[in-house]
Amino acid sequence: MEDKTQKKSVRDVLHDMREEGIRFLDLKFVDLFGTLQHITIPAEVVDEKALNFGFSFDGSSVRGFKAITEADMILRPDPSSVFKDPFFDEPAFSMFGDVIDPIRYQPYRRDPRGVAQRAERLVRSLGIADTAFFGPEIEFYIFDEVRFDQSTQHGFYFVNSESAFWNTGQGDQNTANLGSRLPRRRGYFAAPPGDRYHNLRSKMSDVLRSVGVMTELHHHEVGAPGQQEIGFRFGPLMEQADRAIKYKYVVKNTARRYDKSVTFMPKPLFEEAGSGMHVNMSLWKDGVNLFYEQGRYGDISELATHYIGGLLKHASALCAFTNPSTNSYRRLVPGYEAPINLVYSSSNRSACIRVPMATASPKQKRIEYRTPDPASNPYLAFAAILMAGIDGILNSIEPDPPVDENIYEFAKTERGRAMGSTPRSLEMAIDALERDHEFLLRDDVFPSDLIEIWIATKREQEINYINLRPHPSEFSLYFDV
Repeated sequence: MEDKTQKKSVRDVLHDMREEGIRFLDLKFVDLFGTLQHITIPAEVVDEKALNFGFSFDGSSVRGFKAITEADMILRPDPSSVFKDPFFDEPAFSMFGDVIDPIRYQPYRRDPRGVAQRAERLVRSLGIADTAFFGPEIEFYIFDEVRFDQSTQHGFYFVNSESAFWNTGQGDQNTANLGSRLPRRRGYFAAPPGDRYHNLRSKMSDVLRSVGVMTELHHHEVGAPGQQEIGFRFGPLMEQADRAIKYKYVVKNTARRYDKSVTFMPKPLFEEAGSGMHVNMSLWKDGVNLFYEQGRYGDISELATHYIGGLLKHASALCAFTNPSTNSYRRLVPGYEAPINLVYSSSNRSACIRVPMATASPKQKRIEYRTPDPASNPYLAFAAILMAGIDGILNSIEPDPPVDENIYEFAKTERGRAMGSTPRSLEMAIDALERDHEFLLRDDVFPSDLIEIWIATKREQEINYINLRPHPSEFSLYFDV
């Protein structure tokens, strides 16, 4: 179950700041697209009134927030999210903040954290459940060198990893090559010395636990040139979104201390495994897992099946939030166990929804949505997933029967030929969101202007950015035409 550590109040935070000699308070939040931002405040100016009211900042400088003519905003700290920041030289507490509109002193409608909170409130107000549990599995790559640039006359990227198979022939008289590099796509559960990152992952895991992200395992992932996963305990939706942001923060900064670079790009390497963010979830009420019903397919309940129906119905539109980068669709391609098929299964990892069967415990019964990736803003991604599931429950949406046979053989059958798949590009996902977003608007969980800004920004600043520039591979294909 979720972490049961006692939540702090404003007075608890002030008391602990004095007792522990804390010199600074660091307030963290994300912009609309999930990039972490922070403001640092000296302890001398932090008091109960300030913590209760919040601290002003310029919202016009934050992507997806305010225009220059209405820039003032307030960041109100959430004391229940406090942790001692492990990366600052001077002792500091960090807290996540809720963005407040100063005119009415109301939660700002486009604050991603507020969207997650409204989604949680909706599932309770409808009487469906009192808790939506989420458990993301976030993968990433560790590199030793990263270089990239884009200009009028050039565009390139270069990454390197000491563990990569392409370095088996490297070495000079000052550096011994000791081998033990993993073959292409053979990194899953690799043991040392092939796994060169055990100690670094253990360090990351320790730091994560120190900031309240209770890790449960870590291992090398499929991608041989340094793909990793650190698993952490599941919990309520909004808290898990906070933890996902902390996870990225800790993993990146711990790696930096060891002169390594981390990327959460979904597909940083050609012909290697992409990095996903499989999202496990279940709905609970009065301490009972509503997704469990013994004897049905996968021991999942009718409510869980309708939830799946909602996810499958809205999967293309969901991709705009769960797979929000052009790079996301380098991963969502046939092969590599890519979860592109709009079916559910207890066996097929290429199905976008899986019903894990490794445990018979009613408390651990859940579904796993395999399509999302770590480029997403977790507040918006988790909220959108929940909203699709709610739509499935309220409208009793029945998914097509599960597919447990070989997915490639199934695709040749009459039913298989009608099987849907995820969008093949960000452009297709954004078009799908434009057509299908009514389910997100229920009770203003996703304000319509947030969706409008999301669509416009993705088209104008990302899709067009990529479409207008020559790709390096086009020189290989077409330079001599």
